This record gives sequence, structure tokens and C-alpha cells, in this order.
Amino acid sequence: MFRRRVVTLPTWRGWLLILLLIIGVGTGVFRNLHRFLALNRPLPGGVLVVEGWLSDRALQIATQEIAHSNYSKLYVTGGPLEWGSPLSEYKNYAQLGAAVLLKFGISSNALVAVPSPWVPQDRTFTSATTLKRWFRERHEGPSQITVVTHGAHARRSRLLFQQAFGKEVQVGVIAVPPDDYDPRRWWTSSQGVRLVIGEVLAYGYARVLFRPPRD
Repeated sequence: MFRRRVVTLPTWRGWLLILLLIIGVGTGVFRNLHRFLALNRPLPGGVLVVEGWLSDRALQIATQEIAHSNYSKLYVTGGPLEWGSPLSEYKNYAQLGAAVLLKFGISSNALVAVPSPWVPQDRTFTSATTLKRWFRERHEGPSQITVVTHGAHARRSRLLFQQAFGKEVQVGVIAVPPDDYDPRRWWTSSQGVRLVIGEVLAYGYARVLFRPPRD
């Protein structure tokens, strides 16, 4: 009924070494979370997709990107404004972002706003599927797109756009650096902590738990 076994356990020095290794690895992962999330992998050519909720500075960077790159068209996505819409002539982030880009000098011939409907969750994925539907209805289908988004949101945006468009479309991403905290020391700012930790959880959900609905 019973059998004696010999179990080898670390000495106190061994436990100390293991603890130091865990702390060292954990610190390195923690310090590089923003770098991991802020994926920067644009694709030359194709079309550029800008998330319309970005700040004016981020939209200005998108303007510079399309001016110096070989993108055929610029599409702005986004759902309904979450505040101030009764006072604004623009009722969604797609139209608002497109209007700002026009002020920054983007030609109206190269710019298309594609608003998405209101949803309580999965807004990035909804914007991506709305854009895909827009292409399908017009019998268009780019072979590759590059998404412009906020730094820590970049890896999740790329993942969700890829899930929406499928394997037949290559998806790149441009991560616009934040201007309200230092991405190299994000943990020293409350804004940085909220964004990075929130994006870690959201990316984990999108990678592990989220299942795209069948199109």
C-alpha cells in the first residue's frame, strides 16, 4: 500500500538562486511589455487603415506615412462617438478622423471613412469586419493592409484585423508612440500603467478566449 521514494530538493542556496532567476526574468518581461505590445511592422504598398479614435498627433503621423509610402488608399475606421455627438457634426470616429486627416492635407480622393456600428465590446474587431464587408460590397479586396493605431494597442489591432480578414490578406501595423507617457518607463506613469496592463489583459483575451463569429 505504501512505497518510500527519495525526493531531491534544492538547498537554501538553490532556492535563493531560483528566486533570483524568477525575479530577473520577471523584471525583464515587465520592463519590455510595452515593446512587445507596440508592434511596428508596416507592409509596403497595399492600403493604409487608420483607427479614427487616435489623437491628432497620431493622425498627423499617419498623414506623414501615406505621404512617404506607396499606399493606394487610406481608410478610416471607428464607431459612434462616445461623448459630445449632439454637439458635433461628426457622429462617429471614422468621419471625425477623416475630417482631421483632410485638414492635415490628405486628398479627399485618397481618403474613405468607413463607420462601424455601436457594439458593447470587440469594437476593433467590429471595425475590421465592417471594413471587410465594405470591400466585399464593392467587389474590392486588397491583398495587404497596414493598420495605424496607438502604440500599446498595435499587437492586438493587428491580431483582430488578421482574424477578421483571414489568411488571404496580409496585415501589417504601425504603432504610433504615446505622447502622454514614456514607453521606456511606462510603469512610472499612471496612464502608462492603465494602458499597458489593460492591453496585456485585452491581448490575452483576444489571443486565447476570443472566437471570431462565422462570417
